[in-house]
Amino acid sequence: MVNWSAKSSYNCKDLEEIVRILRHPGGCPWDQEQTHQSIRRNFLEESYEVAEAIDRDDVDGLKEELGDVLLQVYFHTSIEEDAGRFTLDDVADGVCKKLIYRHPHVFGDVTVDSTDQVLSNWEELKKKEKHQDTQADAVDAVARTLPALWRAEKMKKKAAKTGFDWRDVSGALDKLSEELDELKAAALSGDGDPVEELGDLLFAAVCVARFLDADPEDALHAACDKFSTRFRKTEELAAQRGLALDKLSDREQIALWRESH
Repeated sequence: MVNWSAKSSYNCKDLEEIVRILRHPGGCPWDQEQTHQSIRRNFLEESYEVAEAIDRDDVDGLKEELGDVLLQVYFHTSIEEDAGRFTLDDVADGVCKKLIYRHPHVFGDVTVDSTDQVLSNWEELKKKEKHQDTQADAVDAVARTLPALWRAEKMKKKAAKTGFDWRDVSGALDKLSEELDELKAAALSGDGDPVEELGDLLFAAVCVARFLDADPEDALHAACDKFSTRFRKTEELAAQRGLALDKLSDREQIALWRESH
C-alpha cells in the first residue's frame, strides 16, 4: 500500500503524482509495463471519444474524456522523464514558446485585419519553424497517421496555396468522373491496378469536398448513418413480409432499399 491520502478534490499536480506512483515500484504492474507504442492506440481512442462528446454537446462527457486525454499526456511524459529526455515542464515550455511565436499579432508588433490573415501568418511561421523551404515540404509534413480523408484534404489545401488547384468545382467533378472511369476499367477489364485507382477516386472525391466547403470525414459519417438507418428499415420490411434478405434477388433487394427511403 502506497502512502496516499484521499482528498475531496484533486488538481493537475495530483494527477502527475498518481501517474508517478502507478508507474514505479509499489504501484501497478500493468502501468509499469507500458511503453509509448503499447498505449499509442489508447491515445487515439481517447481523442476520438473527446470528439464524440463534442458532437453530442455532452459537457459532462467532454470533461471526463478530456481527463482521459490528459492522463495520456502525463503518462507518455512520465515515460520520457524516467528516460531523462524531457519533463512535463519541458512539454509546457515548448507549447508556450510555439503559441507566442505563432501569435505575433498578440505578443509582438504584427498587425492583422482578419482571421484569414491570422491563419496565413500561422502557416508561414510554421513553415519557418519546421524548416519547410518549399510548399512540397509542407505537403510531405502532413501527418501520415491522420484519417486518410483528412490527410488528403490537408495535403490538397497546402498544395492549393501555390495555385495548384482546379479553378472551380466543375474541374474537380470532371477529375472525379475520370477517376471513376479508370477504376471501372481496372476492376472490370484488368486495365490497371484497381486498388490504386480506388485510392485516386477517393482522393478526387476529397478535392470535390473542398469546393463544397464540406468536411469529407463528416460527409462519409453522415452517409454511414444514413446507410445504417435505411438498412435497418430494409431488413424490417423484409421481415414484415416473411422474407430473408439473403434469399432475395438483386432486383428484390433494391426494391426494398428504395422503399425504405
